[in-house]
Amino acid sequence: MQFVLKGRCIVEGKVEGRVLKTNDCISFMGTVDPKTGQIIERKHEIVGEYLKGKILVFPRSKGSTGGSYMLYEAVKNGVGPLGIINVEAEPVVTIGAIVSDLSMVDKIDISQIQNGDYVKLDSTEGTVTVIRETE
Repeated sequence: MQFVLKGRCIVEGKVEGRVLKTNDCISFMGTVDPKTGQIIERKHEIVGEYLKGKILVFPRSKGSTGGSYMLYEAVKNGVGPLGIINVEAEPVVTIGAIVSDLSMVDKIDISQIQNGDYVKLDSTEGTVTVIRETE
């Protein structure tokens, strides 16, 4: 099954890969280890998962402005996500995505995306093509 979701471009680019999704908000300062890309916040829905090579799908960011730099550091270290899909782009993650040149969209209904889906993110056009393997 394949379908397209339309959102708003935040940072232009085209990437594709498997989804790592959470319904929890993310603070890149305290939620993510920028050296390993692992989710380290205890009690977070995806604690223990790694961002590397994934399209990160989450509602919005939370926390301090230091999160922008932590996202940049994770990407610079080669352990960050390939792209970001949000319901609402907030300044912290937006600035991190801009300085990291990380493809990003928002205004996406993330309830239609599942962990493990394969997505083609064309943030320049504001589209997310979801390719779901069906049994």
